[in-house]
Amino acid sequence: MEKERRYYDVWGDSVDLKDLLISIVLCITGTLGGYIIAPNEPPMPLVFGLAGGVIAFIACSVFIRPKRNVHAEEEDAS
Repeated sequence: MEKERRYYDVWGDSVDLKDLLISIVLCITGTLGGYIIAPNEPPMPLVFGLAGGVIAFIACSVFIRPKRNVHAEEEDAS
């Protein structure tokens, strides 16, 4: 028997809480990791932190698949 998944409404979109928490932790880890490994010159922590956040966002979008099913229906042209 398959367990029923519970979805939550976040900004008008339905999300699975487990996937949301995984993506939040992954993005925070990527951003802070980039910030921490950056050289201590003034613009570099910002650049490395943003790059880490973008890389983590791309990883989340690849590994966490959308859960919604979209069905397109054709309308009659009468």
